[in-house]
Amino acid sequence: MKYTVDSIKEKLDQFLKPILSEARFALDYEFTQTPSPHPEVENPDVTVRFSGADVDLLLVNRGDLLLALEHLSMEALHIPPEDHSLLCFDANDYRMLRIEELRMSALAAAEKVKRTGVPFHFNPMTSRERRIIHLALRDATELRSESVGVGPHRAVVVVPAGMPTPPAPPPPPRPFRSAGPFGGGGGRPHGSPGRVPGSGGRDRGPRDRGPRRG
Repeated sequence: MKYTVDSIKEKLDQFLKPILSEARFALDYEFTQTPSPHPEVENPDVTVRFSGADVDLLLVNRGDLLLALEHLSMEALHIPPEDHSLLCFDANDYRMLRIEELRMSALAAAEKVKRTGVPFHFNPMTSRERRIIHLALRDATELRSESVGVGPHRAVVVVPAGMPTPPAPPPPPRPFRSAGPFGGGGGRPHGSPGRVPGSGGRDRGPRDRGPRRG
């Protein structure tokens, strides 16, 4: 199916504008149908480009919010998964810069694998980002790239040619949340003081807490 600005603009406006308004984001967006500078990686029919005072918020943590808005918009418009690459959200040319960053990372990983003979695991990525790694290394003869893991933990591993593909690293453990009376954070009865292991039973107040970790 071919998507156009005329075919999606009204529905996407109905979804995006209330979200941005309720969140009080100072953001604008426009629809474009310009050719992609990297059509071998992604070549969307329509690109939604964001601008405005809060555009940097979309790009924090490798564009998590930008990609979340993109995904939710596709769900709202009932775009099937096989067509997700045909709609693209962007801001400050983030997508192009990210493609170049991933290409450089792929080449650096390849050199390290050639030098050491040890597989290199990338952090989990979206399917689009994994594709960039695979394309960057598709002509390599001394190594290969494979996708391993499932769901949000799926990632790329670069392996020397002839070596079996190693299993995906285990996903990080979930933060401990005991079933306290307040829905999962507390873990101790109301009014019961907290004690720190190894503190000799001394209760810790706000003043003698150690430095917070980020």
